[in-house]
Amino acid sequence: MAAGLAAELEQAFRVQPRLVEGSGGVYQVRLDGRVIFDKRDAGRFPVLGEVSELIREARPESAD
Repeated sequence: MAAGLAAELEQAFRVQPRLVEGSGGVYQVRLDGRVIFDKRDAGRFPVLGEVSELIREARPESAD
């Protein structure tokens, strides 16, 4: 899951995401130090393209 998201973000935004190993089912995505997706809050993993859209909403200048 995390590796697939990293590949999606690398392709969409030409960045090198940093994966940090967690435990206990933690799955968070942070942008500029701010949590933009948290599995515990959402109750699920993100769907394909969801995190990219959240990034575009948070940073419109990063849109392709």
